[in-house]
Amino acid sequence: MLLVTGGAGFIGSNVVAALNDAGRADVVVCDVLGHEGKWRNLAKRQLADFVPPAELADWLNGRSLDAILHLGAISETTATDGDLVIETNFRLSLRLLDWCTENAVPFIYASSAATYGDGAQGFRDDASVSALQALRPMNLYGWSKNLFDLAVAERAARGEKLPPQWAGLKFFNVFGPNEYHKGTMMSVLARRFGDIKAGHAVQLFKSHREGIADGDQRRDFIYVDDVVRVMMWLLATPSVSGLFNVGTGRARSFKDLMLAAYAALGAPPNIDYIDMPESIRGSYQYFTQAEVDRLHGAGYNGGFTPLEDAVALYVKGFLDCADRYR
Repeated sequence: MLLVTGGAGFIGSNVVAALNDAGRADVVVCDVLGHEGKWRNLAKRQLADFVPPAELADWLNGRSLDAILHLGAISETTATDGDLVIETNFRLSLRLLDWCTENAVPFIYASSAATYGDGAQGFRDDASVSALQALRPMNLYGWSKNLFDLAVAERAARGEKLPPQWAGLKFFNVFGPNEYHKGTMMSVLARRFGDIKAGHAVQLFKSHREGIADGDQRRDFIYVDDVVRVMMWLLATPSVSGLFNVGTGRARSFKDLMLAAYAALGAPPNIDYIDMPESIRGSYQYFTQAEVDRLHGAGYNGGFTPLEDAVALYVKGFLDCADRYR
């Protein structure tokens, strides 16, 4: 039996789909469905149980699990309730880490590229305590994730007992099916697809940095299938533990992303550039790019889908379909 926390969410529901497709019906999801239609992310899936977070501790008592995939979190970069974020993202993670350690259960959890802050120190997935202490996340979400990475790193550095396998995954800019409940936290592609389909101009930010063209702000966009493939590989490779970036290793521009969407629809590009709000100009990130040599060095060779191919898969297989769910 496998437990997926956050299993009704974006990445989590895609993991549940992959597990079902691999023949696993013994999947338990821990999540809150709410009123945003998250249940649709699981409508085609088979589950052994669905556990509300408040009941998780009791549910775990005496259980035998093959692994915990801990993806549940408050992931909004605009979150402001510090007490709720620290309880959900840090303290719950510690309790699950302790349970997996005590019961010798593999523990794979979601960290985030938000831990890198403005990227001034680069994007190297150095799991040493000193390297993690030097990071300066720019929001509450990123701070909470780095705090847990540090807790795990401290235990490893002191030689304390940990689960037989543990892996923290620093996800970069993930996009793909089942992200529709996320509102403003959806990928730019999902948010702008309606305008693209309707023939309206898509608005991207102008550049306010010398030497960077309008729309050429860059991110490491990674398709959700590639993220899931990494996690499935980890489940199949219990000898691998550590903290790993999960990105493509190649930054692409927002303009590239939109042009790929127009190409997937066979439509002429129609992009307008608007001024970036002054309130975010000083903190806006112009570049993120994962260093993925540690993941490759650990033996992962699953590759990453090129941006144009990933966008075509998403547009033709989901966004431009009556049923957009996996």
